[in-house]
Amino acid sequence: MTLYLVSAVLVFVFSGLLAMAGLGAAFLFVPLFYYLGVPLAQATPTALLLNVVSLMFAAFNYWRGKLVNWRVGLPVLVTAVVLSPFGARLTPSVNKGLLLSLFAAFLVFAGFMMLFYRAKPRHHALSRFMEVGAGAGVGSVAGFLGGLLGVGGGNFILPVLNWMGLDAKVAAGTTSIVVVFSSFSGFLGHATMGGLDPVFVGVTALMAALGSIVGSQLMKTKLSSAQLKKIIGVLLWLIAAKMIFDLVT
Repeated sequence: MTLYLVSAVLVFVFSGLLAMAGLGAAFLFVPLFYYLGVPLAQATPTALLLNVVSLMFAAFNYWRGKLVNWRVGLPVLVTAVVLSPFGARLTPSVNKGLLLSLFAAFLVFAGFMMLFYRAKPRHHALSRFMEVGAGAGVGSVAGFLGGLLGVGGGNFILPVLNWMGLDAKVAAGTTSIVVVFSSFSGFLGHATMGGLDPVFVGVTALMAALGSIVGSQLMKTKLSSAQLKKIIGVLLWLIAAKMIFDLVT
């Protein structure tokens, strides 16, 4: 009961915070669940499902606001969806220490992106060949690593879409659509291996939906995006530091 209660509160809070930043929170949920005592085999697919639930609302709003670039996003989406289950299938066969090391490295990277990355508009549009190639490349990497680690891969996709010349809001909208589908694909890859607690999944999914709705509303009147990204970036580095400390001691 304590696990359910603490997890529900954390999912509600972090789903709301990440919804305000326009990102899914799976990369936070995996280490948080793990430190609460949830096995990685259960924490990973649960985090991917929560990504789907929380980002569906944001993706729908972006789509209604015409902030999704399908021309650029489709190659990313297709390759991410195809490769995500392959990454998910490899998770049980990867050494737990190596998996946690990869996750710590991802958190360091994600924290760096949150704290320091600033998108710069391109002066010249990419050719269609370059759009498809870059989109398929980042989709492949994000999908595979997303499935392996139990994250949506949005932190890989968003900066590449910015580099390709997409407006910041359009890049966020396109990324959210891709992450919904790649996370669901990765979740299915993990879920077919069994081991999920339906009560835990149901409780956390409900709280992810509520947190996302509340966070989206609060974004209009509370923290600015820049302030929020700094807070999340520091939090990611603290979690990564804790994981690294546990691995070396």
